[in-house]
Amino acid sequence: MCVVVVFFLSICVLNFLFRSTLMLMKFCTFGGRLRSFFVNPSACSFTTSSNMAKSKFEYVRNFETDDTCLRNCYIVVRLDGRNFHKFAEQHKFTKPNDNRALGLMTQCARSVMGELEDIVIAYGQSDEFSFVFKRTTTLFKRRARYRVTPHTCSSPVVEVYLTFFLPLSLLAATLMDVWSCKRTVSRYGALTHLAFRQTDECHVNNLHNTVFWTLVQRGGLTTTQADERLKGTLAADKNEILFSEFDINYNNESALHKKGTTLIWEKRDETVTKRTKLPNEEEKDVPVTRTRRRVQAHHCDIIGDQFWEEHPDILEDDNC
Repeated sequence: MCVVVVFFLSICVLNFLFRSTLMLMKFCTFGGRLRSFFVNPSACSFTTSSNMAKSKFEYVRNFETDDTCLRNCYIVVRLDGRNFHKFAEQHKFTKPNDNRALGLMTQCARSVMGELEDIVIAYGQSDEFSFVFKRTTTLFKRRARYRVTPHTCSSPVVEVYLTFFLPLSLLAATLMDVWSCKRTVSRYGALTHLAFRQTDECHVNNLHNTVFWTLVQRGGLTTTQADERLKGTLAADKNEILFSEFDINYNNESALHKKGTTLIWEKRDETVTKRTKLPNEEEKDVPVTRTRRRVQAHHCDIIGDQFWEEHPDILEDDNC
């Protein structure tokens, strides 16, 4: 599957728009995914909770469900592209991997982490990204319905699209589906989720796609013939096809494609020039170094212990 493009308006911005436009957003869950639809405010009576208290309309509270995420647990939110294969064809993405789309996705994920600093780590590959909120987060009172919506991922792509895809114009909007929005897990559960995304969804799929499109682009096969050729093959078989027929060593492929992108907060020293006034009333430019927390990208293994030993502050132990 070709990589794709993403995302993102800040949830805070969405919450502001929600209140300022008086548009009521209701959410329903179907088949494990969150869907949303809008109610026209002009078509209904809309009052504040204080005015509504003890009124005849208070009965509607009985239809609200408690979707508060379990306390002292990490909250994992995974966003996945909806029909992005069509979007990729429209915008002529390079197959099997398009570095422009991966760069766009990473930049949008950075924006989300910049707005929601309670996200301690994010992992993305292909057309998806997983975000892990710290276990002590009280964002939106830990209510799952306010955490993220499919619309969270559509608008910012317009802002950063041209940076990566000039001169190709944006031909269609993008949408994401929200899975796992109510998942609350322990440290082990968060590690397991991230490990599974990297192992099964990133490595396995990328190896298959690399062989598939090599057979099509360099081997002269049709997509149907390539599918037939790869039926029942294991990882060793695919590596052998690449090496023996096309002289490609999969181990030498880009870590970005094999491992995906992991975003974490790291402290970085930044030096800026500040103009100060000396005792003799002369002004002089003086370099000032400050430590800032910035979102940094890593393309490495997050399944083993090495990464977590190097960054022990990302996820707390379960006995904390």
